[in-house]
Amino acid sequence: MEVIILAAGQGKRMRSALPKVLQPIAGRPMLQHVVAAARALSPRIVCVVYGHGGEVVRERIADPELAWAKQEPQLGTGHAVQQALPHLVDGDSALVLYGDVPLIGAATLRRLQTAAGADRLALLTVELDDPTGYGRILRDEAGRVVRIVEHKDATEDERRVREVNTGILVAPVARLRDWLGRIGNDNAQGEYYLTDIIALAVAEGVEVATVQPDAVWETLGVNSKPQLAELERIHQRNIAQRLMEEGVTVLDPSRIDVRGELTVGRDVEIDVGCVFEGQVELGDDVRIGAHCVVKNARLGAGTRLAPFSHVEDTATGRACVIGPYARTRPGTVLGDDVHLGNFVEVKNSAIADHSKANHLAYVGDADVGERVNIGAGTITCNYDGANKYRTVIEDDAFIGSDTQLVAPVRVGRGATLGAGTTLTKDAPAGQLTVSRARQVSLAGWQRPVKTKK
Repeated sequence: MEVIILAAGQGKRMRSALPKVLQPIAGRPMLQHVVAAARALSPRIVCVVYGHGGEVVRERIADPELAWAKQEPQLGTGHAVQQALPHLVDGDSALVLYGDVPLIGAATLRRLQTAAGADRLALLTVELDDPTGYGRILRDEAGRVVRIVEHKDATEDERRVREVNTGILVAPVARLRDWLGRIGNDNAQGEYYLTDIIALAVAEGVEVATVQPDAVWETLGVNSKPQLAELERIHQRNIAQRLMEEGVTVLDPSRIDVRGELTVGRDVEIDVGCVFEGQVELGDDVRIGAHCVVKNARLGAGTRLAPFSHVEDTATGRACVIGPYARTRPGTVLGDDVHLGNFVEVKNSAIADHSKANHLAYVGDADVGERVNIGAGTITCNYDGANKYRTVIEDDAFIGSDTQLVAPVRVGRGATLGAGTTLTKDAPAGQLTVSRARQVSLAGWQRPVKTKK
């Protein structure tokens, strides 16, 4: 099996400088979805035919295992497939896919491949209630496919046919090479239609088989932003369905976005409006509150992510509590039973078991031991304008509210820092360290009054 993906269209109706096949579905370019479906068949080669914005497409996809063929000028689908022929080997079969049909399923393609066998032409067709704009499948009295007529070239009777061509087909490479060399462009568009090979196959006695997809949405293409949004929601509902079948409680399947790979344990619950990006792993009994964003993270069993929290490039132990309105940035590693409360930010830091920062704190470039309490308003001052330094807080330390730890600095085991302390030197273990201005009250002081005009 060899695969050709047609991806040369400009996509004017997208009204975007980004080439159409790079428009995203679930955070990935549409073309990448099609490549993934093709590779599920283990093909010898996948060749992408590109055109408008082609160099940008090649740069963004950056896949060394793909073959590329440029279509310039662009004279129709038949002409596009011709550009890929130098990459194909006679004796194999070729599958033609489209870079703007991103939801095509591997199971459907396998059935199409089976229907084609070694010497048949197999078409993926679908029946639509409104087939306007699609090429119609025309059959003889015995039900055999005889040709495909494009909508613009069809008669009124032909336009009443509801079975349409999706454009996806499998054909023997040698015959495909011959047929494409004989098609013309005598049609309303003045283009070389790939569909014209059907009539040639019938004339030569080649059997034309048809296969229907598992779902109509597999065959839907994208030509505009509304269509892109429609397929995005279909794709996300399919992901939500899979998650629920795996035992996940998804409180509203229409309000979840997975833009990567999400793996889950048992008894996971996901509230509304959550976004998962990159590689995300949720352990058993994890609860994700409403409107959270989780990117490239591993959340340990029993962890609770309260609403409106952002977790990125983070690993947690068991039974952590994060949020609401908390943020963990890249390099965050939390032990078991760590609590990060509202408006707490952690970056490039390790916080060990049972430690807590429950309110309004920033912990950056720090190593925090076990059972540490970090008071409200505490920050690690890790950056001097040129370089970053680490803060070390040892086990059982208590950091009073509104404390600044000016790195590099170490807080010893069991030390207490009084509220309002600015720590610029190491705090000894087991002692109270306080750094404050002396409190003064001025008797007889008068508050300024507004001058009368």
